[in-house]
Amino acid sequence: MNALRLRRAAVAVAAAAVLPLSLAACSDSGSDTRTGAGSEASTPVTQENAPSAGTDTAADAPFGPACASVPQDGAGSFDGMAKDPVATAASNNPALSTLVAAVKQAGLVDTLNNAQNITVFAPTNDAFAKIPKADLDEVLADKEMLTDILTYHVVGEKLTPKQLENGSFETLQKGMLTTKGSGEAYTVNDSSKVVCGNVPTANATVYIVDTVLMPK
Repeated sequence: MNALRLRRAAVAVAAAAVLPLSLAACSDSGSDTRTGAGSEASTPVTQENAPSAGTDTAADAPFGPACASVPQDGAGSFDGMAKDPVATAASNNPALSTLVAAVKQAGLVDTLNNAQNITVFAPTNDAFAKIPKADLDEVLADKEMLTDILTYHVVGEKLTPKQLENGSFETLQKGMLTTKGSGEAYTVNDSSKVVCGNVPTANATVYIVDTVLMPK
């Protein structure tokens, strides 16, 4: 009996000594398994599904210093403007209030909102402020002249930044405007700078500019 008890005690001691090692081994194995499973699960996201900085999504984003002043949410945000036709979208941007008033004065709201796949070079309030007040008042009072100027800011196709690098385009006014630049720096007619470009609306791409464009 004493010998049997001694053998049982020895087995118990050996088991007690081996058990922590077994648990540690299982734990390490489980950790490896979980790490492997996590790596396999994350692979499609990081390598296949997740967009990188070089994707078209990043390239199509609005750009320029004035874009920082666009609201983060609401109707005046980039997401909000993308849902509305261009004249309505512009009316939700406080920096374009003079342009919106001019468009209404010329009776062009429906024309712009109903057009498809156009580009609008939209002068800011500061751009209009560069025009002497007496001259601006004269333009606003002359519907034909105002329409001529405003339609000169519209091109009948959606233009990408790449197309602006060295471009010449016919406007709805039938005059031609030229663009040049690269990256995030573009000018129109060698005088007006794009300050927030590639802004999407429901029917147009908008390039906000710092100087009013005048047809020849």
